[in-house]
Amino acid sequence: MRRASLLLALALVASCSTSDGDDGARQAADVSAYEGLGTWVDVYDYVPEFQQDLTPPDVMPESVDDMAALGVDTLYLQAAFADADAPDDAVVDADLVGEFLTRAHDHDLRVVAWYLPRLGDVDADLRLVEALHEFEADGERFDSIALDIEWTADVPDTTERNERLVDLTERSRLIVGEDALGAIVLPPVQLEVVNPQLWPEFPWIDLAPHYDVWLPMAYFTFRDGEHREAHRYVDESVRRLRANLDDSDASVHAIGGIADLTTVVDVDGIRRAVDDGELIGWSLYDYETTPSPLWPWLRSSRSAAG
Repeated sequence: MRRASLLLALALVASCSTSDGDDGARQAADVSAYEGLGTWVDVYDYVPEFQQDLTPPDVMPESVDDMAALGVDTLYLQAAFADADAPDDAVVDADLVGEFLTRAHDHDLRVVAWYLPRLGDVDADLRLVEALHEFEADGERFDSIALDIEWTADVPDTTERNERLVDLTERSRLIVGEDALGAIVLPPVQLEVVNPQLWPEFPWIDLAPHYDVWLPMAYFTFRDGEHREAHRYVDESVRRLRANLDDSDASVHAIGGIADLTTVVDVDGIRRAVDDGELIGWSLYDYETTPSPLWPWLRSSRSAAG
């Protein structure tokens, strides 16, 4: 990130943290972008360059009209991608992303831009976070930014990976300031029960002060046995998450299973977990693969989020 903007951000954070003896705590951010029913779109859904054989994408800006008609409140759009052939300070396709953003706002949908940091080069990851924060199309900006924290391959050593993740998180917080920052995370059930070797000693407490919303990828559709039950998997993931954060009131948006492997019974389980945990939002992954019969059931849990 630019040195001048970083120094300014540091000064602002320092001035805010020393006022009124508030112990350095940040003022609560507006997390409304994460409330209600969401849907997900990644670069493989909508960016022409990512299509096999250069076939037309299945998801286009016009798809936002359908999302609005289906009752979606927030579009979660992968708007940056770490690619050696692309500039490391730009969104994937500025014109196309801008079309999604402006069309969504025309329908009163919020747009959360998300990015998958690989942590091999924290500075490069940070430049993309800053690009998302500064992106604007016809005067419209993203309603929030979320980091998809799941990549382990580029930094195999857990201690080093944790240090880089905390560094990226702290510096991302400086970029977004008092705006909401979301953490898309592997669910604790997966990390602690199903596969403890995937990311041991995940730094929950170190990350906790910097994120405003937590989005566990509670993909019960990957599980079998008792963990295939949607309500149990989502509910346990949320309870463990809040315990790890030492925050029983942490704002949570639950991402349920892979959509085309999800049943109506599963959606009912997600809905009950949303109610039981007083979650602020819910979704399936992703828009393109969500079967039509599931949308009425997804909408029916709208009243669960305050």
